[in-house]
Amino acid sequence: MSIVSIVAFAVVFLGGLGFFGFKVSKIVRNIRLGRAEDRSGNMGERLKVMTLVALGQSKMVVRPVAGILHIFIYLAFLVTQIELLEVAIDGFTNSHRSVWHVLEGTALAGLYTLTINTIEFLSLLAVIATVIFLFRRNIVRLARFQKPEMKGWPSKDANIILFGEIFLVFNIFLMNSADVALQARGITHETGTFVLSGILAPLFSGVSDSGLHILERIGWWGHLFGIVGFMTYLPFSKHFHIFLSFPNVYFSNLNAKGKFNNLESVTKEVQLMMDPSADPYAAPAADAAPVSFGAKDVTDLSWKQLMDAYSCTECGRCTSECPANITGKMLSPRAIMMKTRDRIEEVGKGIDKNGKDFKDEKSLLHDYITPEELWACTTCNACVQACPVNIDPLSIIIDLRRSLVMEESAAPGSLNAMFTNVENNSAPWQFSPADRYNWATED
Repeated sequence: MSIVSIVAFAVVFLGGLGFFGFKVSKIVRNIRLGRAEDRSGNMGERLKVMTLVALGQSKMVVRPVAGILHIFIYLAFLVTQIELLEVAIDGFTNSHRSVWHVLEGTALAGLYTLTINTIEFLSLLAVIATVIFLFRRNIVRLARFQKPEMKGWPSKDANIILFGEIFLVFNIFLMNSADVALQARGITHETGTFVLSGILAPLFSGVSDSGLHILERIGWWGHLFGIVGFMTYLPFSKHFHIFLSFPNVYFSNLNAKGKFNNLESVTKEVQLMMDPSADPYAAPAADAAPVSFGAKDVTDLSWKQLMDAYSCTECGRCTSECPANITGKMLSPRAIMMKTRDRIEEVGKGIDKNGKDFKDEKSLLHDYITPEELWACTTCNACVQACPVNIDPLSIIIDLRRSLVMEESAAPGSLNAMFTNVENNSAPWQFSPADRYNWATED
């Protein structure tokens, strides 16, 4: 049976890892479909921002209740991976508490018990946080989780993950408390005092020795299937931000909020106009790519903007702070990110099916995101400030608006009037430059 157990473990564990790696490679490929953008400089500042925002969760605790509860789950996720290492060693060697057997009798034996107790304590806090999150989403029904973009799959996805966390913690406690009950009967090797599992162990007083062994194995395999299931599900879920939040924050835009970038193609046109020696009729180089302005589809966005889309956890803080959304406009910054992710997923699947030259008749602009959404944005940066992982929906909105204006000449009438005034009068107002200072001479 030992060989069968090892083979079964290897199939589940390595199969899960392989599938996870395969799906991650697809996401990385999709992100790299975006245009190049240099975010490599200022390493010291980037590490500082990543430490404060991603590791330190500094923007999460702006809303203390949700922030602290999220930290409980965040810490539990990090620390429980330590126990997963022992599960992996036990699975490949068909042993039981192998790390304890190595540390037994050494100065580090107490560290093992301390680690398991820490895992159990954080797991309990994580379950409490998870139950509260389920209550907030499904009973209290917080307004930001009831927006149109959250109907259907996004809402189900959140609940699947939350119930999955409860399942995982249940199996951890089942495994440990059954082990403690067996230790109390002198059947298995002593591994120290597990406080919380010790409290639960008396619940098994009426269970036979063989029944306790079965329960311990159910908890062990349940823990394994919980981890592997979670791992294989993540690439399909908004919770993939667990892996992308750190690099996404590291590559944050370090410029001051409100500072827009100049389009290189426009800059070159202006320089050409200002250069008396330039030939405006010179033919472009034979290998020069067609000049486009702004972004119409996801492949016109930068890789960082696509990473932003995959990093979005749909928490809705951006939308809840958006003045346009608050006043009833169609714009939802969260929906902008979700639609961008849906579109790049569609493009990626098309490439998988039809090859790298895949093209369809769709685009991010119009088919996924409407001009009405884009023009509702006031460019106030509230969404950028609110995001816990420094996602920048505004940059996508601006690039799509640039395409509307410069590629389709589809600006609203009020903007077209302003453009005409700037062209004719060198100012947004509809009067001659010669009359600009008349107000100063009026009585």
